[in-house]
Amino acid sequence: MKNRFIHPSAFIEPGAKLANNVTIGPFSYIGADVTLHSRVEIKSHVVITGKTEIEQETVVYPFAVIGEIPQDLKFNGEKTSLKIGKRNQIRENVTINVGTAGGGGQTSVGNNCLFMTGSHIAHDANIGDNVIIANCGAVAGHCVIEDDVIIGGLSGIHQFVRIGRGSIVGAVTMVTKDVIPFGLVQGPRGTLDGLNLIGLKRKGVKRSDITALRAAFQTLVQGEGTFQDRAKKLKEEATSEYVDAITNFILGASDRSFLTPGDF
Repeated sequence: MKNRFIHPSAFIEPGAKLANNVTIGPFSYIGADVTLHSRVEIKSHVVITGKTEIEQETVVYPFAVIGEIPQDLKFNGEKTSLKIGKRNQIRENVTINVGTAGGGGQTSVGNNCLFMTGSHIAHDANIGDNVIIANCGAVAGHCVIEDDVIIGGLSGIHQFVRIGRGSIVGAVTMVTKDVIPFGLVQGPRGTLDGLNLIGLKRKGVKRSDITALRAAFQTLVQGEGTFQDRAKKLKEEATSEYVDAITNFILGASDRSFLTPGDF
């Protein structure tokens, strides 16, 4: 409480663990079970509550509510948690909830993410690194959002959905099925329209890998057998780590079906 970076009007519950160089702005509230690591910045009028841990250099902007109880009627007050990694930008009016006992007990956010104004991360979601969720995007409970994913504004991700690494979801899109890594999804009822080629090129992915991904996508679209059969065939023939990422994702465990090319 002697930290010179804490505004006098901020309220810090006894028991909160704060690094010496944490900044907390006017009229913010920090709960008793909160842990804030080095150089975390909490701006004015922020609520951080629950068993919440925020790692180094993350910034939380005004009117965000972090670590509140889940929006799940089955939640019965059990002790669950939220862990947020390093160097995240959590903008105005963002909400991120703790987990539930039925979903593993923890909501987790990786490093270097940007959650734009009004976006929401629900209970037991697992968010990777370098994820961007644009204004008013919503991720429902139990979702897995892998690294380098972009979710457009006003989009919604259905509970238990997985969004594979490097995918992009367009604005005003509802996603109800798993999205393969590097996929491009758009439209009101999300359709898998291709690959996130712009994102791949920006990441400096080699032309040979992009060519392999294009061929793999065509096999998934037009190949023989079921979607799973095509993925198994690709896995046997894959010569690119990026194609491996797609086949491993498709053949992994999931609680949802897959968004396949041509779905409506």
